Formats: sequence, structure tokens, C-alpha cells
Amino acid sequence: MDIRKFTKPTIRSLKAYEAKQIPCKVKLDANESPYGLALKVLRHLQSRKGQRLFGALNRYPDPQARSLKKLISRYSGVSQENILHGNGSDELIYYLITTFGGPVLYPVPTFSMYGIISQAIGEKTIEIPLDEAFDLDLEKILQAIKRQKPKLIFLSSPNNPTGNCFSSERILRIIDFTSLLSLVVVDEAYQPFSSRRAFLPLLTDYKHLVIMRSLSKIGLAGLRVGFLLADKEIIGEVNKVRLPFNLNSLSQAIAIEVLKDRKTLQSHIRSIVSGRERLFNELTRIDGIEPYPSEANFILFRVKDPDKIYRGLLKKGVLVRNMKGVVDGCLRVTVGTPEENRIFLSALEDVQK
Repeated sequence: MDIRKFTKPTIRSLKAYEAKQIPCKVKLDANESPYGLALKVLRHLQSRKGQRLFGALNRYPDPQARSLKKLISRYSGVSQENILHGNGSDELIYYLITTFGGPVLYPVPTFSMYGIISQAIGEKTIEIPLDEAFDLDLEKILQAIKRQKPKLIFLSSPNNPTGNCFSSERILRIIDFTSLLSLVVVDEAYQPFSSRRAFLPLLTDYKHLVIMRSLSKIGLAGLRVGFLLADKEIIGEVNKVRLPFNLNSLSQAIAIEVLKDRKTLQSHIRSIVSGRERLFNELTRIDGIEPYPSEANFILFRVKDPDKIYRGLLKKGVLVRNMKGVVDGCLRVTVGTPEENRIFLSALEDVQK
């Protein structure tokens, strides 16, 4: 039996996203925070409250994640009715496309899941290449919106894998232009590391604006916690397709405890930002390396022979991301601890010789 005969045509041509687990001493390939919160989490789980949580694991989690949304509401200044929780941003992207359909427009290169999920669901995608400065090609995007009328537009700013923020003026032009045409989703997964202002304050001005946030980049990647912030009518529609109990009890409880300690989180973010600046400066001093300025927790850099450099680094126990096929000629490195950054730079200089 050929199972592919039963597979939807859109799935047959789809290539699975491979999140490879490659053994290494220094892992700098996945834009994760280098600062774990294991001790704080362990203390919580060992507390009386944590023991009660384990004692209640025979029960389903709070389907509305009320305590977590209450905390996010307090910190964001957005009402709880304007927040929807998800099992990471991936699930929320899936829900948005399922709810509103396509065409789905996004610039390229950008976060690959916009395209992968659109194709999996069977929706048309509209990919608009970034300009030479990795910014939005406003003219081409507006032409595509006018001609093809996308239902959803995804804009990741800071953008993965380029690391830069898109021009705020260009994003605003797109938002203004689409007020009666499309929903605009600004993915701010990397916003905590950016010096640019967030688009969150504009939610009350634009009913068709959606903000997407994640806890993965600030130290909680293993919990898979993301959330949407949008007009309550948008949240209400997306909530219709949300799977019940989509955010497990442990993720909810641990996220709450960690988010309460904003001082530690902000300290980690400041360390990553300062580490990013030092790492960028060091990369500019290495012959044959061209790093691109970043507002995220990673740096994209161009090299003469990326495959050779990638393999050389891996032999020395340092794992980065080879951007072949996405941004040809480039590698991407996550900002690690000062020691991890030092090991990476030393290995890079060696393999460059």
C-alpha cells in the first residue's frame, strides 16, 4: 500500500521541519537563553504548593490558564479578555491560519513556521523577499496586498534569522493600508532583547493588529508557552479552534513562578544584550567575517565558506546554525554565556585560518 495516495497533496510536497539534536559541548544554534532557571523551578516544585501541584496531576489543567493570563495582563497592561495562551508560538500560528485562512503573506527570509503551517493547512502563501538591508520591501508588499488580498500578514520584528527590526514606519504603513483587508500579526518573540519600541501599545488603535509573544527566548523554551494579544473579538474567534487543555499544568505553574521574579529575568536579558554587543564587536575583528547588527539574542554573520566553518566549529564541539538555503553564505550564532561566547570565538578564529 502506498500511504502517500491517502495524503493530501499539500502534505505530499511538504518537507518536515527538522529540529535536529546534535551532540556538542557548546550549543548555540537554536536561539535559546543560556541562563536556565532550574534552581528556582526546583525550589517551587519542592514547596508545599509544588507538592499540591504534583498531587493534582490526575486532573486536567485549567483550560483558560486564568492565573497565568492574570499575571501576563498585569505586566502587559492588556485585559485578560485580550489574551490567548498557546503551547508555544507555533500552536498560535496554527490557530490563526486555521481560523482566518489565507492567502498568508510574509517576508522572506523569516520564521519558517509561517510557511510550513500555511502549506500544511492548505492555504496559499505569498512570500515577499526582503530588500538588501533586510528590511521590508514596502512597495512590493503593498502591491501584493492590493492584488492578492491576504487574510493574514506575519511580520517578525526583530526578525529571525536576520536579527534586525523592520522599519517601524513601514510596518505602520502596512497596518494602515490593511485596516479593511487583512489581519497583521507582529511576532515579537525577540522583542525583550530589542532597543526598539514594541507595537503592543498600538493594540487599542488598530482592531486588526495582533501581537504574538513567547517565553521561549527568555529562558523557558522547554515549557512551550506563548500568547496572543489582540482585540477581544479576534481572541474569541481564535479560541473556537483552540484545543482544550492545550497548556499543561506544569507549564502554567512554573511560568507563573518564573514570571513573578522579573528582576532575575531582566538581569538575564541585560546579560544577553551586553554579551551580544561584545560578541558583535569581536566578530568584526576577525578577517573574513561580516556580522550583521542584531536586536535579537543571536547574530547572523557571513563567511567565505560556511559549510567548512560549520563543520570545523562542530569538530571543536561548538554548534551553530548553517543558514544554507535561507541566507546563503551565512551562519547564525546564539548569544551564550561569556564563557560560551569565548569558546565560540576562539574556535571560529582557529577554523578561519
